[in-house]
Amino acid sequence: MPRFIVTGNYTSSAMKAMIDSPSDREAAARALVEAAGGTLESFYLTTGDHDFAIKVTIDDVSNLLAALLATGASGAVSNLKTIRAFTADEFKEMQEKAGRFAGAYKAPGS
Repeated sequence: MPRFIVTGNYTSSAMKAMIDSPSDREAAARALVEAAGGTLESFYLTTGDHDFAIKVTIDDVSNLLAALLATGASGAVSNLKTIRAFTADEFKEMQEKAGRFAGAYKAPGS
């Protein structure tokens, strides 16, 4: 099943709301991912450029993107970024395929 890492930032209004009424943001993220048909594998609050990072497995990336659209539209998060993630085993398979495909490519000038 495809894996994605999503990062983002909380808006100042969301931060104020979390201070005024603390809530479990992992549970909120899990409910959203599950509604989209995926599984929330991990949830982290982070330092640096992003406030949070989640790892999601989901078959239909369009469902994930729709869920993230809904999240962004709420005004609670910004700067959402989604990247596809691969395991070491998946990458090894890609390397093996690349070896099989390499002969089909002709570099410029060759």
